[in-house]
Amino acid sequence: MSRSFPDGFLWGAATAAHQVEGNNINNDFWKLELDAAEHGVEFSGDALDSYHRYEEDMRLLAEAGFNTYRFSLEWSRIEPSPGRFSQAELAHYRRMIEACQRLGLQPVVTLHHFTHPLWFDEQRWLADDAVDLFTRYVEQACTILEGVEWVCTINEPNVVAINHGMQRRLAVAGEVYDPEESYLPDPEIGRVLIRAHQAAAKIVRSRTTAKVGWTVANQAFTVTPGAEDKHTEIQYLFEDMYLEAARGDDFIGVQSYTSQPIDADGIVRHPPHPDNTIMGWAYRPDALGIAVRHTREVLPDTPIVITENGIATADDERRIAYINEALNHLRDCMAEGANVLGYIHWSLLDNFEWGRWAPTFGLVAVNRETFERIPKPSLHVLGALATANAL
Repeated sequence: MSRSFPDGFLWGAATAAHQVEGNNINNDFWKLELDAAEHGVEFSGDALDSYHRYEEDMRLLAEAGFNTYRFSLEWSRIEPSPGRFSQAELAHYRRMIEACQRLGLQPVVTLHHFTHPLWFDEQRWLADDAVDLFTRYVEQACTILEGVEWVCTINEPNVVAINHGMQRRLAVAGEVYDPEESYLPDPEIGRVLIRAHQAAAKIVRSRTTAKVGWTVANQAFTVTPGAEDKHTEIQYLFEDMYLEAARGDDFIGVQSYTSQPIDADGIVRHPPHPDNTIMGWAYRPDALGIAVRHTREVLPDTPIVITENGIATADDERRIAYINEALNHLRDCMAEGANVLGYIHWSLLDNFEWGRWAPTFGLVAVNRETFERIPKPSLHVLGALATANAL
């Protein structure tokens, strides 16, 4: 039996500038790659050369049957030094937007996807003028957004608050990063990011016709018996303060990959299991349904766009199975009344996963020496669903 989606439903895939463009030498993550190389952090380098090959990437999506492409602007390219804006880089991203539109793809433009210019990173989000500096950049970004219908201000602010808060705490305590520990978002940084989002959203609404929101990393937390209070505490710190900040927005982006229980001690690590993904996460396509239902509980009146969902695996048949199951859970949520406007898969390409090349999330493989794009069966399977607008 066909399970259809509403007319105008967004079907797409996503990338982020630093993960695919290559040679973003002026941002904080490039510096981290150099500084932490001896600790196992890998180098993005040329990445996938999508800075030059973006139209080829978009064409793969369009020809497979998708109607949407989510990508990000690189702040460090647009504002390479404080208050100095590159007209050439703004024109580059404008050409990307126009290429999307020419190919029949809706551009979903993310203004901030994890990286910061080096000059901003020296101050970080706790500087007195951090929000003003971000909104100054957003004002410039708005000059190229004509005709763009969807804008995300900040990608996964809760993860930004984890990463920057973790660095802050470790520096103060003189401790070493433990990759097995589940760090929580720093609420002080989180509150600044909320102010930055709300200020940026106001600017985007006043200067463009786009729908504006932000995206939240949803962990699809479940509660173990007796840990209800701990679950409520962590759920708020990790997700709900960021969801609540989206009240009144045009949409909220849900980003879901896996699920984790919370016990009396906190977030339970993913135990080793043969079904775990390359990231070490539990195989949980049902997490998308959990995430959408929780988001709807917090924001009953805010439309939802799935802005990221996917799996790190070398087995594309497993990716196809994950996509099909996740979409069936999503369609169940919609049958229950959830107002979901689109599904954007992570990722279009096997890309640089923030310090590692091994986790492959893409619908398309890439030869990193020749940059040849090699579509996987999953690209065509999901594209066929997009074309049919139904399961």
